[in-house]
Amino acid sequence: MKKTLLLSTALVALAMPALAQNYEAQQGQSMAAQIQPVQDPVMEQIAYLQNEWARIKYQMPDENAQLSAIHTLEAHAAKVTATYANRAEPKIWEAIILSTEAGIVKGMSALPKVKQAKELLEAAERIDTNALEGSAHTSLGSLYYQVPGWPVGFGDDEKAEKHLKHALQINPAGIDPNFFYGDFLLQDNRYDEAKTYLDRALQAPARPGRELADAGRRQEIKAALAKVGEKLNSKGKQFN
Repeated sequence: MKKTLLLSTALVALAMPALAQNYEAQQGQSMAAQIQPVQDPVMEQIAYLQNEWARIKYQMPDENAQLSAIHTLEAHAAKVTATYANRAEPKIWEAIILSTEAGIVKGMSALPKVKQAKELLEAAERIDTNALEGSAHTSLGSLYYQVPGWPVGFGDDEKAEKHLKHALQINPAGIDPNFFYGDFLLQDNRYDEAKTYLDRALQAPARPGRELADAGRRQEIKAALAKVGEKLNSKGKQFN
C-alpha cells in the first residue's frame, strides 16, 4: 500500500510540470487568439474578386478566354452579393466585374450589364458611400462618361464629373479616382487638367495586395498621358 501510494504521489508530481505547461500553452493560445484580428469574411471574398479580376484583365490577352473567365467571376461575385446583402463592398465589386465584361462585349448587347452595374453601385452608395475609399463614386463616374447618353444609354458628363470629384474628396491620392477623372478630362478635351490628375495617378501610393492591378493601371495611365501629350503638342503647333 505504501509503495502504491508513493508511486501515485510520484506520478502526480511528475505530471504537474506537464499539466502546468499544457495550461500555459492553452493560455498562450487563448491570448494569441485575442491579439490576432478577426478576419472579415466579406473582405476575404473581396480580396479574391480583386485578384481574379486583375489576373483576367491584365494577364489574359485572348479575348474569348477573358470573356469566359470574367463571366465565371461575375457568377461568383453575384453569390457573394446575395450572401452579404447588407454590405456595400460586394455590390461594388460585382458592378466592376459587370462593367469589365461589358467593355469586352461592347456594343448594344453590353447595355444590360452596365445598367445592372449602375443599379448595384447606387445600392452600395446608399449602404455606405465611403466603402472601399469611395469606389462606388469612382465606378459610377466612369460609367456615366463611358456609356452613351440618351436615348441609347444613361451617359451624362455632368453626373460623371460630380461622382468623380466626390470620389477624389474621399480618396484624394488614390490611383483609380485620379486616373478616371484624368481620363474623363481627356475625353472632354480639357488636356491641361487631364495631365494634372493623370500625373497624380501615376504617383499614387502602392496598394498592398493589389500589385498586379496597380501595374496594369499604371500602363493605362501612361497611355492616357501619351495621348494628352500628343493633344497638347498639336494644340501648341496650332498657335505657333
